Amino acid sequence: MKIKLLLFTLIMALQVNAQLKPIAYKDGNAKLNGFAALPAKPLKQKPGILILPAWMGINSHSKEVASTLSGLGYYAFVADIYGEGKSPKTTKEAGEQSGYYKGNPELYQKRIQAAIDALVASGADKNNIVVIGYCFGGTGALEAARGGLNIKGVVSFHGGLGKDASRPNSAVKPKILVLHGADDPYVPQKDIEGFQKEMKEGNADWQMVYYSGAVHAFTEKEAGNDNSKGAAYNEKADKRSWKHFLLFLDEIFGDR
Repeated sequence: MKIKLLLFTLIMALQVNAQLKPIAYKDGNAKLNGFAALPAKPLKQKPGILILPAWMGINSHSKEVASTLSGLGYYAFVADIYGEGKSPKTTKEAGEQSGYYKGNPELYQKRIQAAIDALVASGADKNNIVVIGYCFGGTGALEAARGGLNIKGVVSFHGGLGKDASRPNSAVKPKILVLHGADDPYVPQKDIEGFQKEMKEGNADWQMVYYSGAVHAFTEKEAGNDNSKGAAYNEKADKRSWKHFLLFLDEIFGDR
């Protein structure tokens, strides 16, 4: 039984990797290495989905998401935020590197824009882009909206919602979807309240969905299933959030 499961996992991994194309691109002098997943049958609007990975950088989950989206007709691209040779090897390193970009949002926005440019270069329509992200990447998706990037929507899966209080709230043009674990210990209530205030003051078209029993990283199978650690996979929340995400895409790209 274990051998069959191992073979199935290996086959799935090979299928995902076969659909992904490594892409070298740049942000100024920084060398970046992302992955593009091109649809065999693109939707007529040629929409593109930029995927911002969690704090450990590009992983199997982000690649699987890209592959799945390309199968639905979307151009998908997994962004490299940290750059060549800078992928964190430990959670300590991940915390330090992700913290740097959180503390320098304009650099995070610029790095995201470089990935959007690479997504457009792969074939996506520059006026039909949605940015999604997981954990640290979810924070980045919101930063794409705050930075006024040319995008139609953003989706944050269990991402951080807070921003420095010195940053003023401004108009929010893209549609916003936040998918949030109701028991997430890493997103304090003050950040939730601040985010909702930001959305209201920005006259945003926004939604926030809570999933009961879910903590941080509820879409990440590698997080295990122990909620007491604060980050854990939750199958029900994972499936529900994916459906909510697809409904969001249908709303944005309804005439496909």
